Amino acid sequence: MNPEPTILVTGVNGQVGFELLRSLQGLGRVVACDRSVLDLSDLERVRTVVRELKPSLIVNPAAYTAVDKAETDIAAARRLNADVPRVLAEEAAASGAALIHYSTDYVFDGTKDGAYVETDATNPQNVYGLTKLEGEQAIAATGCAHLILRTSWVYGRRGKNFLLTMLKLGSERPELRVVADQIGAPTWSKTIATATAHIAAQALSADDRTQWWARRSGVYHFTSAGATSWHGFAEAIFANAMGERAPKVVPIPASDYPVPAMRPANSRLSHDKLTEAFGLRLPDWADALKLCLSE
Repeated sequence: MNPEPTILVTGVNGQVGFELLRSLQGLGRVVACDRSVLDLSDLERVRTVVRELKPSLIVNPAAYTAVDKAETDIAAARRLNADVPRVLAEEAAASGAALIHYSTDYVFDGTKDGAYVETDATNPQNVYGLTKLEGEQAIAATGCAHLILRTSWVYGRRGKNFLLTMLKLGSERPELRVVADQIGAPTWSKTIATATAHIAAQALSADDRTQWWARRSGVYHFTSAGATSWHGFAEAIFANAMGERAPKVVPIPASDYPVPAMRPANSRLSHDKLTEAFGLRLPDWADALKLCLSE
């Protein structure tokens, strides 16, 4: 029998990492690396931990996600979004491990009319998107077995995200003004974790893991199905969570809500490659939102 694989998960206190710890149970020995075990600001410590644990699979949801703050905190954003993925990928390549890493719709400029596919030209418009793209490129350059999963508009019942912000503001104010001219797919952190576990199970149970990764390594778009605006997302949140007590949600253009970091107007991502490679179809964003709010 093959020994039980070790799965190293970073960023376990984040909204995706928290869910991954639960979804990956049963696939191997899951090692949770929070800041007390793995300080991601210390790249040599990252190397040491990976070499000591000898994981078969590294799952890296850790990231610098404060999009507006990244515009001035460039070094910290680059360290987490580019340097850490590079080091994890280098160690994976050296040891024969595989890496699952998460990226973002913000690698695109949002000017395309339809949904972006994985081969479309990237053109990030903010520091967050730029550093996430640098992370993608660094991983690919190592030649390690890897999956880069680009997701969007991540939310959940913990951490800082649009869902929790709306629920808080909606309980305090009778009216909210929400951007209506940016389109994307809200994606529940639990959806991300569950789908990742399905992919990991396929990889770890493959008769020839080397060939499995050789055929599938690369970038995949990994969001809920469907699309809406931030305004539509807010209205759906209140309809499901507050009913008649919901505040009025006024649609506004992004130009009426200036922020330091530019956001893409179109964040829609095509999932055809994901479905073809893994047989996965992520649920519609509205259905996932209902499930999240019912928990």
